[in-house]
Amino acid sequence: MTTEGGPLEAIVLAAGGGRRFGGAKLTSPWRGGLLIDGALAAALSAPVARVVVVTGADPRVAEAAKVFAEAQGGANRLVVVHAADHELGLSASLRAGFAAVDAKSRGALLFLGDMPLVPHNIPARLADALKGDVIAAAPVCRGRRGHPALFARALFDRLAELDGDLGARGILDSLGERLALVETTDTGVLVDIDAPGDLNRLQ
Repeated sequence: MTTEGGPLEAIVLAAGGGRRFGGAKLTSPWRGGLLIDGALAAALSAPVARVVVVTGADPRVAEAAKVFAEAQGGANRLVVVHAADHELGLSASLRAGFAAVDAKSRGALLFLGDMPLVPHNIPARLADALKGDVIAAAPVCRGRRGHPALFARALFDRLAELDGDLGARGILDSLGERLALVETTDTGVLVDIDAPGDLNRLQ
């Protein structure tokens, strides 16, 4: 699938060990499936050619992603990559994900595997915002910037230079008017799962 200006891809970060959760967070039960299913569903519904899932600490994530994509009819769009250096922090997962994006893609939507409630209309709205001088887009709810975020290829080199457990927040903060903020009232762009109690509360 393509949008104006060329194809986009999606990246789902799913390499973390879920230490605060007690481990195996993304393969924990969630609404009749697994927690990672929520992020995968949003990514597969996005206007993207492929969905790149970055695995790491939990060896069951890769198979879980394949099973869910098959059930959704999206197995042919799924790409699973393993971040061998995932223990170095979030930046390692980001590097693995963006390195796997097709060279013909004009950008990539970045999803977090522990955010299961991302509204499915948001990725298309972010894609529509990526035009002119805008090189990134992110949703905003109640004054807070959320996920997923969309990065144009012009930012890939900066993302590859991140180190340690730093995410891409600093890059987005630096963009000024080149970052498009898409307003939404859906708090799903803010909700992530850190502890088992979070799952229980949202179930």
